[in-house]
Amino acid sequence: MVEVVRLLLAIILVLMSCFTAASSLRRDVLELGDADFDYLATEHETMLVKFYAPWCGHCKKLAPEFEKAATRLKGTVQLAKVDCTANSDTCGQFGVTGYPTLKIFRYGKDSAPYDGPRTADGIYHYMKKQSGPDSVHLKTKEDLEIFVNNYDASIVGVFSGPESSRLAEFLKGAGLLREQFRFGHITDLQIAKEHNNDSESVLLFRPPRLASAFENSVVVFKDYLTISSLRRFIRDHIHGMCPHMTMENRDRLRVRDLLTAYYDLDYHHNIRGSNYWRNRVMKVASKYTGRGLMFSVANKKDFLAELEDDFGLGTSDGGELPFVTIRTKLGYKYIMREEFTRDGQSLERFLEDYFAGRLKRYIKSEPIPEKNSASVKVIVAESFDDIVNDPDKDVLIQFYSPSCPHCKKLEPVYRELADTLYSDPNIVIAKMNSIDNDIPLGYDVQGYPTIYFAPVGKKVDPIRYQGARELKDFLKFLKREASHKLVFSGNRDEL
Repeated sequence: MVEVVRLLLAIILVLMSCFTAASSLRRDVLELGDADFDYLATEHETMLVKFYAPWCGHCKKLAPEFEKAATRLKGTVQLAKVDCTANSDTCGQFGVTGYPTLKIFRYGKDSAPYDGPRTADGIYHYMKKQSGPDSVHLKTKEDLEIFVNNYDASIVGVFSGPESSRLAEFLKGAGLLREQFRFGHITDLQIAKEHNNDSESVLLFRPPRLASAFENSVVVFKDYLTISSLRRFIRDHIHGMCPHMTMENRDRLRVRDLLTAYYDLDYHHNIRGSNYWRNRVMKVASKYTGRGLMFSVANKKDFLAELEDDFGLGTSDGGELPFVTIRTKLGYKYIMREEFTRDGQSLERFLEDYFAGRLKRYIKSEPIPEKNSASVKVIVAESFDDIVNDPDKDVLIQFYSPSCPHCKKLEPVYRELADTLYSDPNIVIAKMNSIDNDIPLGYDVQGYPTIYFAPVGKKVDPIRYQGARELKDFLKFLKREASHKLVFSGNRDEL
């Protein structure tokens, strides 16, 4: 009997502990409403508010993630929630029309919509960047030195005093761009005198780890300051001559034609070794400024999956030496086949061939089939131009994945369509494995199967097929879009 009582007491203690922990977790999310939102929200420098409805399925799914994030952010960023079914005035005040809606507030003012991840980890990391002021007030030279000695670039506004009209504009820009860049400001011209000659300006400090003899570590902006001109200044100078490309910034870099040298780069543990090869890239890059090509370096391990998939390169390629690729904004890809020499001569030869148009583009492609006599023609990347862009043929092409169940379901219908039109000399019914072949420009393939029609005279502007997927539907589409009247095989009647 005593043992039973002890067991029951132990169970009660565990349940009470769980209840206490759950209650504590819930308390980390501040509950606000019409009666207290305006005055409680103003007490918090940065606050993430979830506007929700109790019946909303997405809100229920988000709730535990939101609560976990609130606990991790406790003391840094306050998380709060408002039940819009019971507090319609507050939700209406902030234009809430759907659930859940997440907004970032600063001292009670609606600052920005939250458009980050909706997991506990995602909310935590996103909101950590939102904590603190938009721009840090740097009051001494020591403050400035500490602030710019950072892994990332720093943008510092230098102003004659706290009442400067340019400071107000700078702070607005910092508020809009704080998610991407670090901002600080000075209200004593003497603090940054060595950088700006004792006048109001904006200074862009490149990260100390990327210091190089080939470019200035500080860029000065003294033109008329607006949010647009500040944004433009940062965009044009933030990356420098040869930025460190990461998974986070790659999309911003790839809006231009980009050369990248991949090697065992590690700026956390080996700055000197990482800059050894970067400086050799920059020495060559300095000879090609203004030619429309941007240069970068990257850790090849970070991009290994992408390099294997897009360029057919593996861990052994290059060995300890960098290997180099060019990816243009149009999607064209080139590989430097020659070994990277320490004097940079091989890189110069590669660039000369690139600018002279002598390089052959790299295309990921399956082998061209030796036989291709079936009614559905097999296209690979290497044969795409010859078959699909044949100026005398209309081509209907299906982009598929071998593992896609919808593609497998479509296969007999698609084959019947090809059989039906097999005798037509003016049209080709084709398919391409999109996993093992590069998809050409002009074809947006986000899912499988995706079907396009490339008619005679309109190869640069193919038509996406978006109809039903029965034989009669395909034939109806082709009758309307084909450049010639369809010819049916054998004794088939027109459908």
